[in-house]
Amino acid sequence: MKVVIVGSGNVATHLSLAMASLEGIEICQVYSPTEAHAQILAERLNCDFITDPTQIRRDADVYLFALKDQALEPVIRAVPANNGLWLHTSGSMPMQVFAGYTERYGVLYPLQTFSKSREISFRGIPLFIECHREEDKNCLEDLARRLSGKVCELSSEKRRSLHLAAVFACNFTNHIYALAEEILAKEGLSRDYLFPLIDETAAKVHELPAREAQTGPAIRYDENIINKHLGMLADYPDVQMLYRLLSQSIHKKV
Repeated sequence: MKVVIVGSGNVATHLSLAMASLEGIEICQVYSPTEAHAQILAERLNCDFITDPTQIRRDADVYLFALKDQALEPVIRAVPANNGLWLHTSGSMPMQVFAGYTERYGVLYPLQTFSKSREISFRGIPLFIECHREEDKNCLEDLARRLSGKVCELSSEKRRSLHLAAVFACNFTNHIYALAEEILAKEGLSRDYLFPLIDETAAKVHELPAREAQTGPAIRYDENIINKHLGMLADYPDVQMLYRLLSQSIHKKV
C-alpha cells in the first residue's frame, strides 16, 4: 500500500511513522508548505517531499491529510485527481469536506495529544473512522486496526462533540497546568510539587465520575479562600477572571 502524507505537523509525524512501521505500507511522499518541515519528515520516512500540492503524485493508494482545519480545503482543491482513498485526521471537520473532489474519502481521527518530542505507541490510541463508500470501509478499518487496538466507527456530528470534549479534557487542562507553573515559578517553587496531585486527579476519573471526584474551595464556595486567591491574582486580570468563572462553574455544576 502506497501512502502520501499531506502535512508535516505533530499528527502527521506520529501517524506517518506508525504507518511506516507496518509491513506492506510504503510512505512514498510528504507534502508541506514549509520546505524545512517537509524535508525533516521525509528524511525520517526515507521518501520524497514537495511543497506544491499540485505536484502530489497520483498513484498512491491512500492520501492522508493531516493539516490545520483552515488549510484543509485549499489543499484539497489543489490536489490532482486520482483514484486513491482520501482521509483526513481532523476532529472537527466533516467527512464531506472531500465531496466534489473525489468519490473515495473518509476520516481517520486519533484521539490523542501529540508532541514531536515525545514517542507514543498507537496501539492504545482510540481511532475513530468514517467512510463515504461502503466498499472502502473494509480498507479503512483494516488500516486502523493495524495501527490501534481501539477502533470505532463514528459520524462526523458525534466526532465534533468528541473533539469539543477533548479540548476541555486536554487542551484547557494543559493551559491550567501552565498557569499553575507560572504561579510557582514566581515564588521560585518547583512544578514537581504538583505532579502527585496531578497524577491522583487523573487517576480518580478512571474510577469516579468527574463531578464526584471534584474537591477544593469552589465546590463548597468557600468565599474566604476564594477571595484571598482572587486578591493574589490582582495583577493578572485575565487569570483572575478565569479563576472566578471556573469557581462559579464548579459550584453550580457539583
